[in-house]
Amino acid sequence: MSEVQPEKPNRLQAIEVLTAPGEPFELTDGQVWGRDCRIFKNAPATLRDLFDSTRSDETFLVYQDERYSFEETWQRTSQIAAILINDYGVVKGDRVAISMRNYPEWTMAFNAITSIGAVAVAMNALWLSHELQYGLENSGSKVLLADQERVDRLVPILDSLAVSVIAVRPTEALPAGVADLAHLLAACAVTDMPQVPLDPNDPATILYTSGSTGYPKGAVSCHRNIITALMSWELEGQIAALISGVTPPVPDYQAATLLGVPLFHATGLLAVLMMSYRSQRKMICMYKWDVQLAMVLIEQERVSSFVAPAAMTGDLVNAAGQSNRDLSTLAMVGGGGAPRAPEQVKRISQSFGNALPNTGWGMTETNAIGTGISGEDYLAHPGSSGRCSAVLDIRIMSEAGKVLPSGTPGELQIRGASIIEGYWQRPDANAETFVDGWLRTGDVAYVDSEGYVYIVDRIKDLVIRGGENIGCAEVEAGLLEHTNILEASVYAVPDERLGEEVGATIYCNQSLTQEQVTEFLMARIARFKVPRYVYFSPEPLPRIASGKIDKRQLREIAVKRIQS
Repeated sequence: MSEVQPEKPNRLQAIEVLTAPGEPFELTDGQVWGRDCRIFKNAPATLRDLFDSTRSDETFLVYQDERYSFEETWQRTSQIAAILINDYGVVKGDRVAISMRNYPEWTMAFNAITSIGAVAVAMNALWLSHELQYGLENSGSKVLLADQERVDRLVPILDSLAVSVIAVRPTEALPAGVADLAHLLAACAVTDMPQVPLDPNDPATILYTSGSTGYPKGAVSCHRNIITALMSWELEGQIAALISGVTPPVPDYQAATLLGVPLFHATGLLAVLMMSYRSQRKMICMYKWDVQLAMVLIEQERVSSFVAPAAMTGDLVNAAGQSNRDLSTLAMVGGGGAPRAPEQVKRISQSFGNALPNTGWGMTETNAIGTGISGEDYLAHPGSSGRCSAVLDIRIMSEAGKVLPSGTPGELQIRGASIIEGYWQRPDANAETFVDGWLRTGDVAYVDSEGYVYIVDRIKDLVIRGGENIGCAEVEAGLLEHTNILEASVYAVPDERLGEEVGATIYCNQSLTQEQVTEFLMARIARFKVPRYVYFSPEPLPRIASGKIDKRQLREIAVKRIQS
């Protein structure tokens, strides 16, 4: 008589088992930012606790020929923390900014700042001088740690900034008043982390995110927000294993992840860097994305996971088919930022043999968690962003403020322990974004009868280019600074590699070329925001009944031109 196999649990049953009292992922009722939510009872209280508890001699940071263990990283972190306190007078609550490439010092500076109760301001390293100035002044940062390229951009405005600058890996003589981190470290005898009382609800980070209007907004997260996100991803892995009944094999070598995205992104900071601690995963840092180098590093370092926007994973899939590199250690390839084409989802598992695809939906405002899907589940639902995290709640709302039933599109709203406090010094944006504890995402979505979320449109006027949010209004404002441009409309157009590209239609009082427009914008906004497609209208731009420019019509015309 054959033995009856026990029935596998469904998702809700798995969550109930794994989050029950006494379990490592036990959930309990609590508050974050004064909002009722579910929190992990056994989570590290603060980021400093996370860093301290994961100290070991295992390799942590790899950058070119440099290697740092978790312990060595902690020691260097402690020194930077002491320098910030003793040399620069940083106290709890002060903002300290970081703007540099993915050097090891980025991680060490971040760890130091958050370990002493200061707030780490992760600045977009692609910003131009005036954008850096805005971020520093808006955040009120007391100190900035920056590499040579960022220091160079600040030189013209240094005298007007009320911020102390510490240079990382300088290659030239530094301006007066700018210190070299290497010299400060050489003079620092500290070996222990300064002890500053911390609370889980203390602010820890400000990450700037482009909105639909004006300058980027600084999203404020506390320690618990961030740790909730990490624990949530860990829990999702346990849920998948329990449902499938299969425990992934543990390799006989150290797990490794490839950092190809910037650390100032929520994906790089949270899904790649922060998730490396408890798993004792080494992180191989890339100066910039290069798919050929990426394959060398995957083979050389036996990389098991790669989290990045669809553009980068697509590059890797395409290059893998033409390479003899051994990429068989890859077990997981995916990430959020923009939906993946169903064909790319299939090709991930086909290209790497052992790799399972994964994706999810999240925002800077949610600390990158929200929904998730992976493996066979993702292959079966390639158009979905997955199901809601166990620690979050979602709802779909009509314009009239009514909850919509399954299958009906409306605005996706979300709440829970990973949601930011709000936007730094932006009460107007907070009032617009938060409603009774719910975050209005600006995404149009529906949820099917099984709980799978499908993102179908956006309410916000944004272009999501390779994971970078670009506010159309900011680009339009830059265009309208040109004396010969009378009207401008900026919109998203589809792009096979990046998901979306920036398109623009302009009306001029004098003939201009796309090259002239591009050159003009390059001096005003970061390169990645400059429209790839520029179209010139011989007459004023069309309007809708309200008097606003008919952006939808202009976008449809542009898409037809691109596809023809």
